Amino acid sequence: MIEVNIDLQPHNTLAISANTAFFARVETLDELREALSFAQQKRLPILPLGGGSNIVLTGDFPGLAIQVGLRGLTITPNGRGGTIEAAAGEEWHQLVMSTVEQGMGGLENLALIPGKVGAAPIQNIGAYGVELCDFFCSLQAMEISTGALHNFSVSDCEFDYRDSVFKGRLRDQFIITQVNLRLEQDWQPRVAYPALQQFIGQQGWDCDSLTPAQIAAAVIDIRNSKLPLPDQIPNAGSFFKNPVVNADIYQNLKSAHPDLVAYASGEGWKLAAGWLIDRAGWRGRRQEAVGVHHQQALVLVNPGRGCGDDVTRLARAIASDVQDKFGVTLEPEPRYYP
Repeated sequence: MIEVNIDLQPHNTLAISANTAFFARVETLDELREALSFAQQKRLPILPLGGGSNIVLTGDFPGLAIQVGLRGLTITPNGRGGTIEAAAGEEWHQLVMSTVEQGMGGLENLALIPGKVGAAPIQNIGAYGVELCDFFCSLQAMEISTGALHNFSVSDCEFDYRDSVFKGRLRDQFIITQVNLRLEQDWQPRVAYPALQQFIGQQGWDCDSLTPAQIAAAVIDIRNSKLPLPDQIPNAGSFFKNPVVNADIYQNLKSAHPDLVAYASGEGWKLAAGWLIDRAGWRGRRQEAVGVHHQQALVLVNPGRGCGDDVTRLARAIASDVQDKFGVTLEPEPRYYP
């Protein structure tokens, strides 16, 4: 059923109030096709919604917001590995914990990431040294213009750091309906990330006998200690990507700032955006209704239920200061609508 003039505040984790001209919640592929047909007939732009954890509403949306409520989860264990078929409307964290509870390893580092399964491939979600693409098999997506279903392989998705083809050349052309993952039997814990190493050491755990459940527990504890829950303090999680720079820029920054937090990556050096924002003096600062979280500078919060422009101005001010102080460009992770 198509609803008219709906406030999207309950449907985005930043709790920004903005109306959409039309709204539909779809729970089957046929309902999704019907919603897309309605939008085509009226020549409306589409705003796909999962958990609303990766969007900034900068004003009222003049089109059709489609909340994708497709459900269905099939997990087939095979030793410590197995396969997963998950509909786009499933909760990502619940999927992770379902695999962990069955002794399957691979996704535990991605525990407690907010949002739905369908959003995960779009920005190739990642945390604590692991990315979705490490376990990705394929996905199914519906073409917005035709309602036809298409299958995408790993290479089709063109995954990169917090990026995919769905943020690039196929942007706004497909809505993901199902994601298929494969976890290998020869699972090995991935705990090189410093925060995980520290937690494991504090617990006195033996690194040679770690289980997926232990690592998931560590990740959940670390995230809870640093990141506010959106239902308590509205936020969109990590707001900026960790910028990647070449070796020369890294060495210059390291010489000027010996405590710089950075990690070697395939493309060069990945700088901790939270460290840059903190050292630029933004951690804990408030700018009217919005601000920067006092424990994690990478998280912008909206405790005063400000508008999208408030969030945008804050993000631009932070990026400008980081550019001036470090010569590094910050890129937001969330997508802005309209």
